[in-house]
Amino acid sequence: MSVVERAGQIRAEVSKIIQGQEWTLELALVALLANGHVLLEGVPGVAKTLLVRTLAQTMSLEYGRVQFTPDLMPSDVVGTMVFDPKTTEFVMRKGPVFVNILLADEINRTPPKTQAALLEAMEERRVTIDGHPYQLPPPFLVFATQNPIDYEGTYPLPEAQQDRFLLKIQVGYPERDKEIRVLRNHHEGFRPQSLEAAGVRAVLDAGGLQEMQAEVAAVTVEDKVFDYIYDLVKATRESNEIMVGASPRAGIALLNGSKALAALRGRGFVIPDDVKDLALPVLRHRVLLRAEAEQEGLTNDTVLRAIVDGQAVPR
Repeated sequence: MSVVERAGQIRAEVSKIIQGQEWTLELALVALLANGHVLLEGVPGVAKTLLVRTLAQTMSLEYGRVQFTPDLMPSDVVGTMVFDPKTTEFVMRKGPVFVNILLADEINRTPPKTQAALLEAMEERRVTIDGHPYQLPPPFLVFATQNPIDYEGTYPLPEAQQDRFLLKIQVGYPERDKEIRVLRNHHEGFRPQSLEAAGVRAVLDAGGLQEMQAEVAAVTVEDKVFDYIYDLVKATRESNEIMVGASPRAGIALLNGSKALAALRGRGFVIPDDVKDLALPVLRHRVLLRAEAEQEGLTNDTVLRAIVDGQAVPR
């Protein structure tokens, strides 16, 4: 079964629960196929957590959730060594990070020390506990959420950690008819606590997802597209409005994401439109604006959109 057919099955199951977030779901699928992490930003109540839970259920992936709070310790995330009085030895107690999909809920509400506990897991798919490395189960993906308006009691994510997220997805409100559909679903008895009761079934497993990822890896890329990706990334470093531009990791993320999007659109090759469509989700959290640009009311998206529009598109 092709990537398009399998993705269609996933969309059909997720649409039983999630209404009006088609582009958000498309980007989440891109991240899954590109084996990359996702930062979901949106106000409370727009189904960020529910989307991640539903995706995990649809693909039979082990799901874990950590509510990030100011008193959360690194050992609460990755695990720790505990003394077993029966064996008189220390044994490893795994933390919630040992899953396929980890939801890091409100990740910016915990101090940098605990945020940093995820860095090794996100980059190397392993954690080190008491000097010993432990591999995480493949596939391993982090979906982190944060609220864009409530900054009281939060700790901004360091640039090094933001750079490890393949995409930053801004989750907005659904359209009128979709939100009314949500109201009707709840009126008719839907309860988000029980996805099984809503008829969500597993249409994939971890092995199937890895097969899709392998198919995405085989998507071809022409030299002109490589040049286009580089030019976009380089333009962020030369912009007068941007103080810190995108890193080479951003170009890799844009490449891998574009290959996944091409596969989802039924192609075995990347075209410039794939790159353009992913430019903002890939780059918006990787650039730092100058203070003067922020004072003028510019945002990362407005500056990046102007950069994308100003780049010559290869034919």
